[in-house]
Amino acid sequence: MHIILNHSSMVPIYEQLMEQIKSDIINSSLKEGEALPSVRSLAGELRISALTVKKAYDKLEGEGFVTTIHGKGTYVTASDKQLALEARQKEAEADFEKVIDRALAMGMSREDILETVTLLLDEK
Repeated sequence: MHIILNHSSMVPIYEQLMEQIKSDIINSSLKEGEALPSVRSLAGELRISALTVKKAYDKLEGEGFVTTIHGKGTYVTASDKQLALEARQKEAEADFEKVIDRALAMGMSREDILETVTLLLDEK
């Protein structure tokens, strides 16, 4: 598993870790039943707190991506790509909601927001 963390990012380390593990599951780099590195070994490898890794693993378990068997390890459970994609879509929707709220608070109209999004999408 290849994880790259940006310590200067505004995104918390545990969220960066979660996103990369989710991506690996969605892209089938991590397969159902495959063991994730132990909390201690991943923390040591990434030079971060074991509590940070534990928090990421706990949240991934809460979202149904992994299962932890105490004393044995943490294993990938999300073989249903639709579940994984829906989780990603919910996160994107939450991000859109924050941006829309911010734009409205800045005085942008609904039409201005739609026009801006359309222009940005057309650039992709």
